[in-house]
Amino acid sequence: MEAAAAATRSNLIFRTVLLFILLSTVLGYKVDNSGQFPLVVSTWPFKEAVRAAWRAVQSGFSAVDAVVEGCSACEDLRCDGTVGPGGSPDENGETTIDALVMNGATMEVGAVAAMRYVKDGIRAARLVMLHTEHTMLVGDQASAFAISMGLSGPSNLSSTESLEKWNKWKESRCQPNFRKNVLPVDSCGPYQPKETADLNWNRCLMANPVETSTRRSSHVGIDNHDTIAMAAIDKEGHIAAGTSTNGATFKIPGRVGDGPIAGSSAYADNEVGACGATGDGDIMMRFLPCYQVVESMRLGMEPKLAARDAISRIARKYPDFVGAVFAVNKNGVHAGACHGWTFQYSVRSPETEDVEVFTVLP
Repeated sequence: MEAAAAATRSNLIFRTVLLFILLSTVLGYKVDNSGQFPLVVSTWPFKEAVRAAWRAVQSGFSAVDAVVEGCSACEDLRCDGTVGPGGSPDENGETTIDALVMNGATMEVGAVAAMRYVKDGIRAARLVMLHTEHTMLVGDQASAFAISMGLSGPSNLSSTESLEKWNKWKESRCQPNFRKNVLPVDSCGPYQPKETADLNWNRCLMANPVETSTRRSSHVGIDNHDTIAMAAIDKEGHIAAGTSTNGATFKIPGRVGDGPIAGSSAYADNEVGACGATGDGDIMMRFLPCYQVVESMRLGMEPKLAARDAISRIARKYPDFVGAVFAVNKNGVHAGACHGWTFQYSVRSPETEDVEVFTVLP
């Protein structure tokens, strides 16, 4: 009798487990935890930012929370002088903030662009996502919204270092800058268009409408034109991505780069994975490289090939551009690709005791 009862119990357990597996497959639940989650990936060796995100996600917070904590840490640390306050002055010497956060479970996005007087870019972006039906707020009105929602401000986002950099630039006749096809009234402007009667210039412009473009990139580099882009997968397998940057050094006031543009600087989709980008945003945002990466992975491409493909699409049109992307799929497989510089990205996973930095050659 006891043997028969034991056999019955074993049979019942087997059927229960089998039923659970079948239901899990049908309903899309994970049957087992392969150990790759949680996961945090970030552009550059921003280790403290990755550690901050890891602490959040390892403690059970959501992927969105982890991305916000990680990017916020980078803002506080003023990573490379290109994230947070006190860096990348524009032509007027002012520092402004671009940021984005994307929830890959809901596809919600919150972003701020050219935000003045408020240092907490990524937190402002999350407030846009949480408390508005919009995707992006810009300029002074983004600042007013962020302050009304409880963030500190208004405050001066310049620093001694940023103002010194700006003054030296002024002394160098405001070179290099992002102007083209203009003539300055004096060495630092104001600027006016070249005369439209310059027929030779117009004829040259129209003669080669499909040639690959070249662009001076000597003033685009890691120390003056950079973004933290971060992706996180939480313990539930949900994915988020986000960015924060103070933009291009000596940019024309009002310029918005790729940092707050979903699909350009970052993109996340629970069904596929995520991507983060850094580099010459004025060029990269024309190609939406992170959207391209995620869609390539959706079609079955491995992260390494998806990243390379997205970068190569840009390089074919702009061979002088400088930029990079990382790609991570929903299973935690990650890779990077770059053009014009050597790129590094950082990863923290259950398989490592601390942040691991990967180097990608152009």
